[in-house]
Amino acid sequence: MTQPHTPTPADLQKNATENRPSGERGRTALAVGVVEKIAGMAAREVSGIHALGSGFSRTFGAMRDRVPGSKSSVGRGIKAEVGEKQTAIDIALVVEYGVVIPTLAGEVRANIIEAVERMTGLEVVEVNIAVNDVHLPDEPDEDEEEEPASSGRRPRVQ
Repeated sequence: MTQPHTPTPADLQKNATENRPSGERGRTALAVGVVEKIAGMAAREVSGIHALGSGFSRTFGAMRDRVPGSKSSVGRGIKAEVGEKQTAIDIALVVEYGVVIPTLAGEVRANIIEAVERMTGLEVVEVNIAVNDVHLPDEPDEDEEEEPASSGRRPRVQ
């Protein structure tokens, strides 16, 4: 007569591992910058956005972008909090003159939520949007160099 085999702890562990999907056999950690970049790209896809960030962050970012070897910050104007399963995102926008801001904010929010959840697997619990400015058609971009007025005088600084 053969007696039934009593499983050892190793047998139980092996069976538990074989029955679990591979996604449960480790941990994936996402840096805050990853979520911020995804959100920044998703926001820029929406028509009617002129720029991301407040005036100060755009000015500082434009200066940083001019430094040789530096990279443009896709996540400028975006702050994210990232947990193990959820994320919350704050974004500052400059919109084009003429857009309907509540409609635009809804489109930006939906696009960010869809992109972040699809790409990271995190649940987006909120996307807070602050519209900091409206870009008028005749205003130069802050990144663009303004031509000095030609008054016949030499520039004071070079």
